[in-house]
Amino acid sequence: MVRRFGLVVAVLWGVFSGSPASAPAAEGRAAKAQAQEGQSDKSVLRVEVSLVQLNIAVTDAKGHYVTGLGPSSFAILEDNIPQKISSFGEGNGPQMTVDAAAENLKPEAVNSLQAGANVFVLFDTSNYMYRNFALAQDAIADFVKSLDNPERVAFYAYSRNLYRGAMLTADREQVLRGVRSTVAGDQPALYNALLLTLRDAGQFPGRKVVVIFSNGPDESSMVTPEDIGELAQSEGIPIYVVSTQQATLDTVTMAIFRQMSAATGGQAYFAKRWRDQRKAFDSIRADVAHLYALSYYPQPNPNRGWRTIKVKLTGEAAKKYHIRTRSGYRPTPAHFSKGTNSTP
Repeated sequence: MVRRFGLVVAVLWGVFSGSPASAPAAEGRAAKAQAQEGQSDKSVLRVEVSLVQLNIAVTDAKGHYVTGLGPSSFAILEDNIPQKISSFGEGNGPQMTVDAAAENLKPEAVNSLQAGANVFVLFDTSNYMYRNFALAQDAIADFVKSLDNPERVAFYAYSRNLYRGAMLTADREQVLRGVRSTVAGDQPALYNALLLTLRDAGQFPGRKVVVIFSNGPDESSMVTPEDIGELAQSEGIPIYVVSTQQATLDTVTMAIFRQMSAATGGQAYFAKRWRDQRKAFDSIRADVAHLYALSYYPQPNPNRGWRTIKVKLTGEAAKKYHIRTRSGYRPTPAHFSKGTNSTP
């Protein structure tokens, strides 16, 4: 996730002058006024930088999650430029600062290192869900109840429009009421709804994931899946997709689901039977609970466009384990502002 934090560098200067005893009184007053002005004129240069956060799944050859790794087990490259890990966390535990420079994190940066994840559930209530609608609700309800306590959950639903059934909360009952309040609707506009969901998720600190339950193609959106995928990568939000065998009948939709989830570090599941949805949701819950969370401040990089991220394991871990994470991001342009700051 890319979050922007202001680093404030104060540049102070003073005008020191004096006058000989023989100078006119008017000249002495002018020198004194100039000195006072110099003391009160403090220029503040504000430089915006980006904290890049990564969610990383590490598995062995059999697909089992690997736990117990430390920061030294990972190496991060951005456009082939080595990066210094600033914070590190595993599973639902809080992230801890690693790099000495991270001690200067602003309060909002510290908040982003909180335990658990913010899980945004996006439920397809379009006409593609008329069949077995209640079973789909049950699968989502079971998923919400199964999440560990640190997780906060938001529940959204969509057909042509987005319905925010429950805003981000730790209250599971509130989320379940939102799930049960949904009804089947009109034509689906998945990418429009996903755009709004990602924007909502980006307003919150900490780790975020989006879990989509969709049973068919998008028929009404104004935005493209490519735009959505790039936004999710730039925000550092993995996208998980749960769909049914019906989606595999549309090869374009199936390819989009797979590409979007893989590029963001998530996964796509295509359940052959409705009961397999629960297995898919169980797999997502396990994945979220076993992710490593790393962050870094990018080293100087002249590239203002798309930046490629590569995460590698070091030592013996590199020979035995596999990594899944997002492939890159597009940085927010740096902004510089000049203000004044005076002290009495």
